[in-house]
Amino acid sequence: MPPKRKYQTNGSRQAAYRLRQVRVRQTERAEKGLPALPPIASLPGHTRWRTAIRYALALLTLVHEEMLAYFDARSEVWQESDRGAVHQERIDTLEELLGTLEELAS
Repeated sequence: MPPKRKYQTNGSRQAAYRLRQVRVRQTERAEKGLPALPPIASLPGHTRWRTAIRYALALLTLVHEEMLAYFDARSEVWQESDRGAVHQERIDTLEELLGTLEELAS
């Protein structure tokens, strides 16, 4: 005797799989502290754009924190070297960009 079918049709089985995948992606974003994506891509432009800017802001904030932690973990000799100076310049540029994005997100 064949095993009992969990789903009536292949379509319902695929729909359940897609729903599970969406939930996994949402959980991953929530664990990383990232904002949710806009529910409908056809939302009015300003709302959709503001949400996209907030998403970019969250990602760049994460990058900024990692760059600062990397810089602080290095020795003073490295921080004062050419590579350290270039890294600090990138951090400064990123801070300026974050300020601009914060203005756009509000």
